This record gives sequence, C-alpha cells and structure tokens, in this order.
Amino acid sequence: MIDRLAVPLPWLDRAGRLSWLKLAVFLACIAPALYLAAAFRLDALGAKPITALIHATGEWAVRFLLFSLAISPLRRIADWGKVLVVRRMLGITVMAYAVAHLALYAVDQNLVLTKVASEIALRLYLTIGFVALIGLIALGLTSTDAAIRKLGPNWHRLHRLVYTIAVLALVHYFLQSKIDVSDPVFSAGLFLLLMGWRAMRRFKLPERPWSLLLLAILGGLATAGLEAAWYGLASGVPASLVLAANLDVSGPIRPAWWVLATGLLMPALALLRGARATGRTAKPGGSGRDRVAAPRTAPTRAAVSEPLSPSA
Repeated sequence: MIDRLAVPLPWLDRAGRLSWLKLAVFLACIAPALYLAAAFRLDALGAKPITALIHATGEWAVRFLLFSLAISPLRRIADWGKVLVVRRMLGITVMAYAVAHLALYAVDQNLVLTKVASEIALRLYLTIGFVALIGLIALGLTSTDAAIRKLGPNWHRLHRLVYTIAVLALVHYFLQSKIDVSDPVFSAGLFLLLMGWRAMRRFKLPERPWSLLLLAILGGLATAGLEAAWYGLASGVPASLVLAANLDVSGPIRPAWWVLATGLLMPALALLRGARATGRTAKPGGSGRDRVAAPRTAPTRAAVSEPLSPSA
C-alpha cells in the first residue's frame, strides 16, 4: 500500500494507487519539455536556440489547451468517464508551458525586466499573450480542491474564462507567426470544432454520427475560410487563391483538411460507441436500458473539480 502523500504524485489516483491513464498522460505532458531540453543541450535548435524554445513552448501551451478542451467531447461521445481524471493535469501543463514561454522571453531580453515590461505594454501581440498568461495562472492557482470549496459556484464562472483565454492565445499565436500561419490556422480550426460541439450541446442538437460528420465538414470549411480571411487581411492575398490552394492536392495538405480529418474522429467514436451498445443488447439477459443506449459514466467528485474544464 502506498502511503498518502502531502503532495500526491501526478500518476496516482486519489486512493494512492497507480493510474496507468494518468501515468501515460503525465509522460505525454513532460515529453515535449524533455525533448526541447535535450535539443538545447545538443545544440540542435539552430542559430537562435532561445527563440526556438520561446516559439516551441508557446505552441505546446496552445496544443495542451486544446487537449484539455477536448476532454469533454471525448468523455461524452466515447462514453469514457475515466478520461476526466487527467483534465486537471492538462490544465496545469498548459500553465507550465505558458509560464516557461514568458520566462524564456525574459531570458532572450537578458533578464532586463523593465525592457520585458515595456515590450509587453507597447507590442499588441505581447499584450494579448500576457493577458492570456495571467488568465491561465489564475485558473491554475484555483485548481486545488481547497480553492474549489472556497470559491463555490464562482469557481465554475471563473473557469469558463478558459474559452476567452483560448481566443486570446490563438490571436497571439497568429500575430507572432507573421508570414506562415498554417499552424495557428490548424489550432484555430480545432478550437472552432470543439466550440461547435459545445454549441450542439448548448442548443440540444442531436449528437448522432451523421450530425457529428456534418460538424466535421463545417469545421473544415470554417478553417479554410479563416485561413483565406487571415491572408486576405494580413497580406492582401486574394481569398480565392487561398481557397483554391485547399483543392490543390499536389502541394502541402492545408490545415482545413487536417481539421476535417480530426473532426471525423467524432462520428467514428460515436459509431464505435453504438456498436458497443449493440453488442451489449446481443448478450443473453441484456436489459431494456441497454437496448436504448450505452450507459453514461457518472462523473466522480474528482472529475467535476478539474481546472480548465467547464461542464459543457
């Protein structure tokens, strides 16, 4: 039996037992940091290693933020209640990479904090990114059980700011990318996809494989439109040329197609869930409840109290 620790190890559940899911996610969370540290040590980050680290940590902060927002769809569509236990870890990971992003920027400015502050105040994209960072820190610091109990209903109101923070982070990502915005467009497309699913939940639209397929298609189209609009506004490239590039299969695959491919996982998971439900009804003694739908997994107390994770 593992003794209860004052600060529980991230791969243990609340009873102090090893959780293979939490261990796998923990390793996935630290893997980019370990890779970047090794690349820096081996001088494999190019002529400006600190700049490369700044960009990489910011990109991973956005990616893990999207992973955290994908937990609710994964839980409901795949009927996988256990996935909720890693949402807090993902939220803390987002904050950690974002803080590292700012710290590395300060290192790049020779730790002259007055210069760092003036740059943040004078450069719009830095101001936007700093506001997003403050929001992430606020969510991270209130991710404890004690903070949840103390804040009560206000905790949920505070953590719904994650959507606003995500928008700010994506705008910062776009503005600092300058020329090639393929990665920010892909991230923004995934965010639109995730928010589209939440809109379906909000307006009680049917979550069937066909409706999720439609959502994936709309997500891909919205991503293509976003890319065309950005290039049109930022560089004057005609939207028709950008849209036409999405149909040119001889070149690089555009972000819209990647968003569509990712979105197709949702109807695939819904079909898999339906197949599992059908398999249960085929077993002798299958109940009437089994014939209607697969049972939902009730969230545990630990699952409800995760950061960066509004109930939607």
